[in-house]
Amino acid sequence: MAIYRIGIDVGGTHTDAVLLDEQNEVLSETKASTTEDVATGIYNAMHKIIEEANVPREEIKFAMLGTTHCTNAIVERKRLNKIAVVRIGAPATLAVKPLIGVPEELREKLGKYVYIVRGGHEFDGREIVALDEHHLYKIAEEVKGEIDSVAITSVFSPVSQAHEQRASEIFREVLGENVAISLSSEIGSVGLLERENATILNASVVNVAKTAADGFINALKSEGIDAKVFFGQNDGTLMSVDYAVKYPIFTVACGPTNSLRGASYLSDLSDAIVVDVGGTTSDVGVLVQSFPRESSLAVEIGGARTNFRMPDLISIGLGGGTIIRISDEGSFTIGPDSVGYRLPEKSLIFGGDTLTTTDVVVALGKAELGDPSKVAHLDKALLEKVYNGMVELVEEAIDKMKTSADPVPVILVGGGSILLPGELKGASEVIRPQHSGVANAIGSAISQVSGQIEKIYVLDEIGREAAIELAKEQAKNEAVNAGANPDSLVIVDIEDVPLAYLPGNATRIRVKAAGELAADHKAVTI
Repeated sequence: MAIYRIGIDVGGTHTDAVLLDEQNEVLSETKASTTEDVATGIYNAMHKIIEEANVPREEIKFAMLGTTHCTNAIVERKRLNKIAVVRIGAPATLAVKPLIGVPEELREKLGKYVYIVRGGHEFDGREIVALDEHHLYKIAEEVKGEIDSVAITSVFSPVSQAHEQRASEIFREVLGENVAISLSSEIGSVGLLERENATILNASVVNVAKTAADGFINALKSEGIDAKVFFGQNDGTLMSVDYAVKYPIFTVACGPTNSLRGASYLSDLSDAIVVDVGGTTSDVGVLVQSFPRESSLAVEIGGARTNFRMPDLISIGLGGGTIIRISDEGSFTIGPDSVGYRLPEKSLIFGGDTLTTTDVVVALGKAELGDPSKVAHLDKALLEKVYNGMVELVEEAIDKMKTSADPVPVILVGGGSILLPGELKGASEVIRPQHSGVANAIGSAISQVSGQIEKIYVLDEIGREAAIELAKEQAKNEAVNAGANPDSLVIVDIEDVPLAYLPGNATRIRVKAAGELAADHKAVTI
């Protein structure tokens, strides 16, 4: 019996879907409009590719979803959980309260139940002060029935999880199994406030992730498909549904990441720059050993500063629907606003009234689309200047992402990649692979499963070699928990950063392991 897999990526404009065979060859692909309720768009796209490929539904065994649900919920401040924020860090951290620096409207939504409890650890694992369990029981009784999710953050918990784990046990005992609990040691890295913010955001989107998972599973069932479901996460790998519902924050920015992974697979390149041109924006990222380069900076999500892993990306306001404005004296502006998914009704070549980047490339004969006669009257010399301006925007972004002056391969993907030429400054070659329009859905379908660990180790006690080996084992365990086949695991990234400002020869070690999907990984029902 053959085994097929479905990959779906939900973007702001389009929901892309592909069906792959056992050799990861594309059997069918489609771009459907993203719908307001999202689930309908997913169902429409999935139905279309299954009908077109005409494969037996019982042979579709895996289904992967890359989604913007959680990102949108945070940005729009909608559909968020009712949460309690618990910091274990009094008296040491009382000067700076939780949610400081977070936009006021987000603080209003998430800051109703905020507590600081005695406890926490030093950088080397020593207790600052004993955990105040009595206070935790009191808080749990106070919030019972008022909240459905808890975010727990303790000082230096990436070194010692003991206080977070005990707090989790107390909340679980009082509140029961139905309340979601997020622990900062499992989400962010060292740096209390950013890690706390990441944990709070994670706790706030658990219900959104559950709804997305339910919707996807139900869409599959309505098509008569009993497949194992996985979510794309923002390091270019997959996680099982139960893992995704526990750590939904890891789905943030998985769309561009899927595009990078898909670009790597389609072009057979492991190191390159990828330009993913959508309807509204272009995302520029870097492939290192077939995975997206991670950002080393704190990243803002919905205005909240966080420090969990995120891909290193530049987004520019250039897409297929970007609006071009030309003044009477001949000057022009490129975006940043876009007609987005309304391109087929708003742009000139489709009979609309708005000049877009797509109209420019059609008028200049660089792409065949719509009705070219509707843009034949435009001033070609001026449009050439506009086009050069569009290309310069992309070339600048590529230049910013490069780590040396040497030319590197550039892979163009996304539905809007028709905007760009076959040569770009700083590129050794420009590759536009087959199926590049649905690279994001392909990236979602072919991804591996990963696990990552980041901890501080005191080398005077354990030694560097032993610390690295320990971190490798923990990363592999994380990958297996997320759904990887233990026999296929490889270490794809090791970072060892000595922390000179801490005594005891301390170092921060980050390790990522990745492997193929485990065929027998249990299917999840929510």
